[in-house]
Amino acid sequence: MLTLTRKKNEAIMIDGGIEIQVLEVKGDKVKIGINAPKDIGIYREEVYKLVQASNKEASNSNKQSLNNLKELLIKKGK
Repeated sequence: MLTLTRKKNEAIMIDGGIEIQVLEVKGDKVKIGINAPKDIGIYREEVYKLVQASNKEASNSNKQSLNNLKELLIKKGK
């Protein structure tokens, strides 16, 4: 992990197209602003992890449904 120190109103650039700027620091909270191309998804970590878990669950559910359908087709073909 790269660790950088920035002050209020200072920024970092990522790959020339993403800017992360420190907007405010209050106690243990930091408010940041992010400028990025519209095709780049930006999520809070906890939301991202929930979406990933939901996608994985849906994928597993779809696999099970396909297996059930396959078994029915095999039984019907006998």
